[in-house]
Amino acid sequence: MKLKFEEAIAVPQSEKVSIADSIDYHAIDVEPQYAGARIEGDVVTLDFVKKMMDDFKNQKCLHKRYAYQIVLQTREMLRALPSLVDINVPNGKHFTVCGDVHGQFYDLLNIFELNGLPSEDSPYLFNGDFVDRGSFSVEVILTLFAFKCMSPSAIYLSRGNHESKSMNKIYGFEGEVRSKLSDTFVELFTEVFCCLPLAHVINEKVLVVHGGLFSVDGVKLSDIREIDRFCEPPEEGLMCELLWSDPQPQLGRGPSKRGVGLSFGADVTKRFLQDNSLDLVVRSHEVKNDGYEIEHDGKLITVFSAPNYCDQMGNKGAFIQFEAPELKPNIVTFSAVVRNFINPCFRYSIRS
Repeated sequence: MKLKFEEAIAVPQSEKVSIADSIDYHAIDVEPQYAGARIEGDVVTLDFVKKMMDDFKNQKCLHKRYAYQIVLQTREMLRALPSLVDINVPNGKHFTVCGDVHGQFYDLLNIFELNGLPSEDSPYLFNGDFVDRGSFSVEVILTLFAFKCMSPSAIYLSRGNHESKSMNKIYGFEGEVRSKLSDTFVELFTEVFCCLPLAHVINEKVLVVHGGLFSVDGVKLSDIREIDRFCEPPEEGLMCELLWSDPQPQLGRGPSKRGVGLSFGADVTKRFLQDNSLDLVVRSHEVKNDGYEIEHDGKLITVFSAPNYCDQMGNKGAFIQFEAPELKPNIVTFSAVVRNFINPCFRYSIRS
């Protein structure tokens, strides 16, 4: 028997019941006066997503009943995926990779204005760090999840280092969720983030990961596939390094400037690509002045999609378009949208 709505959600830890499994969104009533976006039945449609985004643009809220439905349906899809997802882009079709968005909802809308909405003919991969830092992380994550529900092959989602409980507590998402939704949603997002895949491979040529490569040579794609990702990120090992590592200009490996993961040079990238018959690594994780940076003899590209990061960095954003079969990266840069209100960074953070 499923529990009903917020007050009945508490489940003893000893029972080890998933918070997701304890929620029955069908039992939540929608008040007659609610004028926002509605999902009819169990199918998320494009019309619903467009209405929801328009409501968010006007700083209106989505009813919790539909927010639960989106998050729970996304969880079921993500749980069924492997830790490394293979993406096939047919010849003549294109595919877009975006980097960190970090709760900048209005810049996400601008990406869709520039490049089109996610669809089967225009699919996207968002490469982690959807939340934290910016003030509209709830709107960002619900929009991305809604597109995933609408059409699973229209949008792919990778875990970033900010899709974790500890980062969300410090950098704003947890407080924003409590303010806009509820404590139950905090637990639910924590569970769902643990279901996100860790990496994607496009047409057996391009590896896309949030952070970077590894502290040891010889790692194969099969090793990534075998990672048990359904947990909070550990402080060492392959999963940690996928989420946290950064490239460095020097050869070899070095300590991470972040204190987690490592720094790796062009020789490490070259060996990894050769060992796995790949052409390119695309990663995110670092703000770049131009929205992107090409390193390691052209074999590694960083893409960052949050322009004017935290309303103060002045950087551009970027996304990468790939067209099959060549998959030559076409990098598109864009500036932050002009807003007529203040979007304070860390509005919901407990520290800056």
